[in-house]
Amino acid sequence: MNLEFSDQQLQLKNEARRFLEDKCPPQAVRAILDGAAPFDRALWEALGEMGFLGVAIPEAYGGMGAGYLELCVVAEEMGRALAPVPFSSSVFLASEFLMLAGSESQKQTYLPRLASGETIGTFAFVEGQGQVTPQSVRTRATGDRLTGSKLPVPDGDIADFAIVAARTGAGADEQSISLFLVDLNADGITRTPVNTVDPTRSHARIEFASAAAQPLGPSGEGWSIITRILDRAAVLTAFEQVGGADRALEMGRDYALERMAFGRPIGSFQAIKHMLADMYVQATLARSNAYYGAWALSTGAAELPEAAATARVSATQAFLHCAKNNIQVHGGMGFTWAFDCHLYYRRANLLAVNLGGLSQWERLLISRLRRRNAA
Repeated sequence: MNLEFSDQQLQLKNEARRFLEDKCPPQAVRAILDGAAPFDRALWEALGEMGFLGVAIPEAYGGMGAGYLELCVVAEEMGRALAPVPFSSSVFLASEFLMLAGSESQKQTYLPRLASGETIGTFAFVEGQGQVTPQSVRTRATGDRLTGSKLPVPDGDIADFAIVAARTGAGADEQSISLFLVDLNADGITRTPVNTVDPTRSHARIEFASAAAQPLGPSGEGWSIITRILDRAAVLTAFEQVGGADRALEMGRDYALERMAFGRPIGSFQAIKHMLADMYVQATLARSNAYYGAWALSTGAAELPEAAATARVSATQAFLHCAKNNIQVHGGMGFTWAFDCHLYYRRANLLAVNLGGLSQWERLLISRLRRRNAA
C-alpha cells in the first residue's frame, strides 16, 4: 500500500510552497491584519492565474481537472502560509456545491469564474450560536425569494454570490431544507462585517429581505447535499490545519534551537523537549488521519463520513495544540505582537469553529462509528 502522494502531486505541493513563500510571507499576512483591506486581492488574482483555485474543477468548466488529492496538497500549503484569501469559501464550499448540485447552466456560469478568481463564492448556513441542525435554519424561501439572516458567513462581506440554506417545507425535519444560489450584489441584501479572532479571514452578517434566489439542486434535498459537502470540506480543511500545525511546530523547534539560556539552547531542557515531542505526535497523528480522509475523498469510498469526521477532529486538535504550545516555547516574547506566533493561534481558533465546532464533529464521529458498527 502506497501511503504517500505521487511525484506529480508532490511537485505541485512544492510549486505551491515556493509560490506562497514568495507571494505570501508573514509581512503580507500582517498587512491584512493591520490594514483596512479584507483580503489580499493581488494574491487572490495570482492564485487564479497559477490555476490553484481550479485544481479540482473539471477542464470543461475552466479548471485544471486534477482531482482531490492535488487539491489536498495545495490546501496544506495554503494553511502553512496562512494565506489571507477566501480560498476555503470559494474552493472547498461554493465550487463543490456547484459541482455536486448545480445545473449545467449554473456550472457554466460560475465555475470558470471561480477557477480564475474573477468571482468569490461562499456558503451561508449558520444563523447564530448553537449547534447547526435542520431546526436551527430559520431563513425561509417563498418561491424564488429569501427572507432571514445568516451569521457568521465566512467571506460574506467580499463574496459575489452565496449558496444559502433555507427552509421551504412546513416541517422542521431535514426534508424541509433546500439550497439556493443568491447574487449578493442584488437588491434586498444587507451585509455587515463582523469581528472575529482572525481578521485576516473576514466574516459578515447577511440579511435577506425578499431577496431573489435561484434553486440549487432538488427541493427538499438541501440537508443531504450539505452533509456531503461538509464531509468533503472537512477533509480539505484538515489539510489546511495540518499545514498550519506543521509550520507552528517548525517555528517552535527553530526557536528552541536558537534561543540560549544558562549557556545552552532551551531545546536541551526536558520541559521544552516534551512540549515539542507532544506537538510532533499531535501533528503526525493529524496528518495520518488527513491522509485517510484524502484517500476516502479521492476514491469515493463508503468510509468517507467516518474518515472526514476523524480527520476534522484530529486536525483541529493538532492545530490548536501546536499553535498554543508554539507560543509557550517562545516564552514571554511569544505573546508579543512582534512575533508571528499569534497569527497561527488566531487561525487555529478560527478554523476550529468553521464548518461547525469541535464538539459537534466529535458527536458526529461517534454517531457514525456506532451506525457502522451496528451495520
